[in-house]
Amino acid sequence: MGVPEQLAARMSMAEQHEYLRAKFSRRTMIRSGAVTVGAVAGGAFVPGAAQAATRTSAPTQTYKQPEKVDGALVAPFGRHLAWGNDPRTEITVSWQVPVAVKKPFIRIGAHPWDLSHKIDAEIRTLYTPAGVGVSADHTQYYVHAKLTHLRPGKTYYYGVGHAGFDPAEAHLLGTLGTFTTAPAHKEPFTFTAFGDEGVGYHGLANNSLLLGQNPAFHLHAGDICYADPAGAGKTADTGFDSRVWDQFLAQTESVAKSVPWMPAYGNHDMEAWYSPNGYGGEDARWNLPDNGPDPENLPGVYSFVYGNTAVISLDANDISFEIPANLGISGGTQTTWLEGQLKKFRASKDVDFVVIFFHHCAYCTSTAHASEGGVRQEWVPLFEKYTVDLVINGHNHQYERTDVIKAGKVTKKLPIGGTSYPETDGVVYVTAGAAGRSLYAFTAPQSYEGHENEVDSVASFINTKDGKVNETVTWSRVRYLDYSFLRVDVTPASRGRLATLTVRGIAETGEEVDRFTVARRVG
Repeated sequence: MGVPEQLAARMSMAEQHEYLRAKFSRRTMIRSGAVTVGAVAGGAFVPGAAQAATRTSAPTQTYKQPEKVDGALVAPFGRHLAWGNDPRTEITVSWQVPVAVKKPFIRIGAHPWDLSHKIDAEIRTLYTPAGVGVSADHTQYYVHAKLTHLRPGKTYYYGVGHAGFDPAEAHLLGTLGTFTTAPAHKEPFTFTAFGDEGVGYHGLANNSLLLGQNPAFHLHAGDICYADPAGAGKTADTGFDSRVWDQFLAQTESVAKSVPWMPAYGNHDMEAWYSPNGYGGEDARWNLPDNGPDPENLPGVYSFVYGNTAVISLDANDISFEIPANLGISGGTQTTWLEGQLKKFRASKDVDFVVIFFHHCAYCTSTAHASEGGVRQEWVPLFEKYTVDLVINGHNHQYERTDVIKAGKVTKKLPIGGTSYPETDGVVYVTAGAAGRSLYAFTAPQSYEGHENEVDSVASFINTKDGKVNETVTWSRVRYLDYSFLRVDVTPASRGRLATLTVRGIAETGEEVDRFTVARRVG
């Protein structure tokens, strides 16, 4: 496979050569297998299951040779978790160190006083030279340890360290974290979601509330930290500052060190200085499931199953008419893969619900970005064909929820407190983009729980390949213009009852601004 046509058009022959060299070099390494360093199985380790999360550098990245320092003077920060391909048995623990360290590792065990199992980790170095954005030379060090063969439904304790800094020492026990693997069978659970967080007070406030929901995992629907405030996905973007990532990972650590933090990639996450597709920086910072159609070009496209719910992360930059830096990057393979995933999950007796999240909105009435025509053209027909239960987006900095939609029309009004049956009704879309960045606006009045203000129609627009096209819509049900996030409570079917998703919009104040239920007959 060569360079995707859409990327090749923006690259010199030298850049194309380097892109292919790096890509196929990594594929060779993956086929040869990573070094085995041990495994975790309910507190006992068995050979051949945990490994450093190996990965090559970004395609066009030049790394600055780091200098070694005394590890005793360096403390890890920015811990964040991510599921592997199977949340019952796989997880990656990632963190950051401010300078280069020797021999990074993770300690893990079934009890905080028993962390004798020590596993090597891998460090990825990301160098940003002077002249890229607003910062001087800046080198960041991200560390990853992938754990496999874990036991389902079990809580593990872990500590991260390096030569000179051992979390098992008594004075460092306060640095320990925990995680809990997915259950082996269907059980009730909660997850949370939002998009467009950035760094600041409101993001921090939402994170504090997230932790109180006790979620099994958290979905971040793109535009993660805004190190690139311009968001056009080009090297001409102004204001880029890679150091914002240091602030972001420190801000989210209180949640992400114990709750798997699963991102999709938005337009502000295309940091074009590191690789032709803009994801070289993300590749250094995250270690996500690699079961998507092309982990090299689309590292933010993947799926996982937790309990009775399948979750699919998509990269809407691939189909965005509004912000076309990566338009067509997959050559259609992402959409083909999506349909394959939907077929598989709908045929599985173990999967009741399918939840999809990505950045650009299918249906939104914001005055800023509104709706993305590429999503409606490429993916919405598949959502309807396979009766997707819930679609979560960001991009527009507000909370908005639709009625039930099929073929672009309202098939059922879904008032606050109402219930949707996707098998017969259609799909519900939620924009949850008010995690922390400055808020946008609506053309219609707000309407949310306790403050309903129903209108017959809302003036909006859709981004198409020919530009913005005005439209008047009737599907905008809930509109809330303040900081918020999404909480979803999943209840499997029992004793003849329906399986349900109870979806709630929660304001930064803790106030509930929306609630609805998605119900599905199973068995």
